[in-house]
Amino acid sequence: MKPRHKRLTLIVGGLAVLGVAAALVLSAFQQNLVFFYSPSQIANQEAPQGKAFRVGGLVEEGSLKRQSDGLTVSFNVTDTAKIIPVVFTGILPDLFKEGKGVVAQGKLGEDGVFRAHEVLAKHDENYTPPEAAYAVEQAQKARKTLQ
Repeated sequence: MKPRHKRLTLIVGGLAVLGVAAALVLSAFQQNLVFFYSPSQIANQEAPQGKAFRVGGLVEEGSLKRQSDGLTVSFNVTDTAKIIPVVFTGILPDLFKEGKGVVAQGKLGEDGVFRAHEVLAKHDENYTPPEAAYAVEQAQKARKTLQ
């Protein structure tokens, strides 16, 4: 083989390896991509069925119920327009409270109950997760236009 052909073969091989590596990285990224939906979007059936996503809003006052096993809790997440029931088994963050912002990650069941495998709570009185704050703001605007 001539040196020019060897060089061309190495370049083509290198590009092929880079293409395969890029495809693997993009595939892994796509599998771990998690979208955020508000309770209103979930109620309008915009959220994927059977796929993991995040729901955020405020924990509805008076909705927190603990099961007898000590780890399973159920509560409602609201954006002030719609309400989504959530069930979580595990230890809740210390700052998790009714009336405060929350983002839960999990899957929506066929029964309309969101089964969370992770719950994130706000970390001080001035912070609400940006997605949750935006969802609450949009729901309040929509409620005002309907009135």
